[in-house]
Amino acid sequence: MSGLQEFQKLVIANASQVKGLSVGDKAPDFSLPNAFGKQVSLSEALKADIVIIKFYRGEWCPICNLDLMAVQKHLPQITAFGARLMAISPQKPENALTTIQKNSLGFEVLSDSDQEVIKAYNLQFDPGEDYHQRRDLSLLNGDGSKNLPVPATFIINKEGIIEACHVEANYTERMTPEQILIALKEVTTKTSDQ
Repeated sequence: MSGLQEFQKLVIANASQVKGLSVGDKAPDFSLPNAFGKQVSLSEALKADIVIIKFYRGEWCPICNLDLMAVQKHLPQITAFGARLMAISPQKPENALTTIQKNSLGFEVLSDSDQEVIKAYNLQFDPGEDYHQRRDLSLLNGDGSKNLPVPATFIINKEGIIEACHVEANYTERMTPEQILIALKEVTTKTSDQ
């Protein structure tokens, strides 16, 4: 097994206790700055749309960037369901701007610098000393901490209830755009049946 694989296994093991919020839970409200410093609130967004939140590690993470680019490709289909996409990382707003520009994103990229929202969604963890020796998160995170969010996706209905989610300690596995679209179809069908 390569050194990288060993390293990945350690990070995944350190994240394995993180479960995140579950389907049926009320999504904690938040107001966070976007890439341009404008406050964006979940409760305001939910007045008009179903909201999809993608928590990611930061613009330095290649897997995160690939994931965000993949959902960007499906953005027209996502918005056709009356859904709005937001991505949240523990980095500063200027890093969010870099993420938008680097990946040509057409959705909000929000900065949870103090990781309060990441904590509220039960996603925060310490990746461990081996990780810290390889990457200094205190230089990357907005609050100078050495914690990360477990990458996660939450689909939240207009009542603020989590309808679908994907929280995975293995940071290489994400909820795919196709899985998001299937979940959105189920949510909108359920809503129209009520």
